[in-house]
Amino acid sequence: METKDQRYLVQQNKLAGDKTAPVFAKVMRSKEGKFEGVSFIRNKDKATIMTVAQAQEVVQWATTKKGNAQEYATKIICVGQ
Repeated sequence: METKDQRYLVQQNKLAGDKTAPVFAKVMRSKEGKFEGVSFIRNKDKATIMTVAQAQEVVQWATTKKGNAQEYATKIICVGQ
């Protein structure tokens, strides 16, 4: 029996205020492939598709390193949602 390697995106929604469109994570990596950070973009098609472990790393970074992290709900979603 094969295990499916599903792919995920990280999505952020603003908690308060007006209903703005969600933003998606675009991972920044060094030339060696080391994780350096994340930028959030509106275009879902250009967002980074990652494994669940990579997505968890992005969520951890976004909730601790991003200056206004408390204003956003960060979650992992399957590609296609």
